[in-house]
Amino acid sequence: MSEATFPHRPVLYQETIQYLAPISPKRYLDCTAGAGGHSEGILRECAPNGELLALDLDPQAIDLTRRRLSPFGSRAHVRHLSYLESANAVQQLGWHGVDGIVMDLGVSSMQLDQSQRGFSFRNEGLLDMRFDPTKGQTAADLVNTLDEFDLADIIWRYGEERFSRRIARAIVNARPLLTTSELAEVVRNAIGRTREKQDPATRTFQALRIAVNDELRIVEQAIPNLIELLNPNGRFAVISFHSLEDRLVKQAFRRESSGCICPPEQLICTCGHKAGVRLLTSKPITASPEEVESNPRARSAKLRVIEKL
Repeated sequence: MSEATFPHRPVLYQETIQYLAPISPKRYLDCTAGAGGHSEGILRECAPNGELLALDLDPQAIDLTRRRLSPFGSRAHVRHLSYLESANAVQQLGWHGVDGIVMDLGVSSMQLDQSQRGFSFRNEGLLDMRFDPTKGQTAADLVNTLDEFDLADIIWRYGEERFSRRIARAIVNARPLLTTSELAEVVRNAIGRTREKQDPATRTFQALRIAVNDELRIVEQAIPNLIELLNPNGRFAVISFHSLEDRLVKQAFRRESSGCICPPEQLICTCGHKAGVRLLTSKPITASPEEVESNPRARSAKLRVIEKL
C-alpha cells in the first residue's frame, strides 16, 4: 500500500467526526480501522492527550493503519482483532471505558480494489472475500460445496435477490467456480437482461461476502456490548451501506433508546427495560451530492449516532 493512500478519507468522514466531537484527554475506539481515516481524524481532534484504539480483521488494513498513525506515538493503539473482542482489548489497555466509538461496516474501497481478495467482479481474482484472509471459509468453499437450497437461501437472505433460486441452480450446474469472473458470468447468464443499472451479479456477491464473514450476526451481537463500553455521554457512530445492515443498527439503537420493550398488546410492563442511550439522529445522515459525485460508494451510506445516558 502506497503512502499516496494515506490522504484518503472514508465516507461521511466530516459528519462522523462532528458527531463524535473528540476532545482531550478522552479515549476512543475505531472498530473498523480500514485505511485509518477515521482514526487519524479522531486523534487529530483529541490532541494533545486523547487516545484511540483501532481494530480490524484485515492484516493489510492493520499494517496501513499502524503506518498512518505512527506520528501520534503512544496515543495510538492498533490491534489485529474483531470488534467482538473490543472489551478485552480495552481492558488490556487499562481503560475503564471509551468516550466515542465509530464503526464503518462492510467492505472497504481498498479491499474492493485488490483483485486478489476476490470481493469484486470488476477485477479477475480468486473467490475469497474473507475480511481476515488468514482463516475461515472462502466464497469458493461456499459456492462449490453448498447444495442448491442453501445457496439460494444465502443469496435471497443476504442479497435480497429475487432470482436466487435460478442463480443457485446455475451455480451448481456450472461448478467448480474458482474466480470472480467465472461466478459473475454465471449469475449474469442466469438472470438475463434487466432494466437495472447495477450489474446483475452485485447482489449475489454481496450475499456471499456477508455469509463468508458472518457480518450481520456479528454486528447484531456486537452493538449491545459496544454500548456497554461507552462512558456516560459517550457517543457511538455507525456507518452502514445496505438495507440489511442499516435495519439491524436502527432496531438495536431504537431498542436501547426505549423504555418499555414489551409487546404492544401487553397492557402492563413486565420487562423492566430502561433507556440507556438517546438517539442523536432521528433519521440517518446521508452523503451530500458533492461527496456522492466524488465518491459514488457514498450514495448508499447511512450514518446513525447515539449518546450514552
